[in-house]
Amino acid sequence: MLYFVKTPWWLKRLYPRCVWDIPVKEKILYLTFDDGPHPVVTPFVLDQLQQYNAKATFFCIGKNVAAHPDIYRNMLDEGHRAGNHTFNHLNGWKVTDELYMRNILAAGKHIDSNLFRPPYGRITRFQVKLLTGIRNSPVNNNFSIIMWDVLSGDFDVALSGDVCALNVIRNAQPGSVIVFHDSEKAFPRLKEALPKTLQYFSEKGYRFEAINL
Repeated sequence: MLYFVKTPWWLKRLYPRCVWDIPVKEKILYLTFDDGPHPVVTPFVLDQLQQYNAKATFFCIGKNVAAHPDIYRNMLDEGHRAGNHTFNHLNGWKVTDELYMRNILAAGKHIDSNLFRPPYGRITRFQVKLLTGIRNSPVNNNFSIIMWDVLSGDFDVALSGDVCALNVIRNAQPGSVIVFHDSEKAFPRLKEALPKTLQYFSEKGYRFEAINL
């Protein structure tokens, strides 16, 4: 499995209209969680965040919100933000633009947000233009497309939770957008990596905020 833990500068340059990190002057990190809500994993995440008074952004799959609206509502009630992650976790490289836009629109019926993250990080430049208002689109064309600066790697079954935590600890810096997953697949690593990440950066004087763009 090939991926960058720390997003290289040249990849950020290829998609300049996407948000990879957020300029800050304070010790702030932006935790994000993809693929939920999940009936077991998301409540665990919410509990961990509450212990550190941390806020985060959850990029939700529409069908999962439809299946677990109570968990989604709890997430918002606790001060976190939601983002659109398509209705069926579509890979933008493998479907037509029309299908991709329709799927995002379907998710938007359950997720009221101007934030969008493409599943797998795979989106074409034309799809970026459709979502950010450069080209006419059938969906909300005022999205902020949120990518990331650091991947924990919690989706990688070859890693341990400790390695996922170290991926974040060694690479995050003020303003970093960090990716975890509130999914069943990631949970064996997330349940170890997230508490360690929260504790380490909290002790270093960082705070965790939701993305507000």
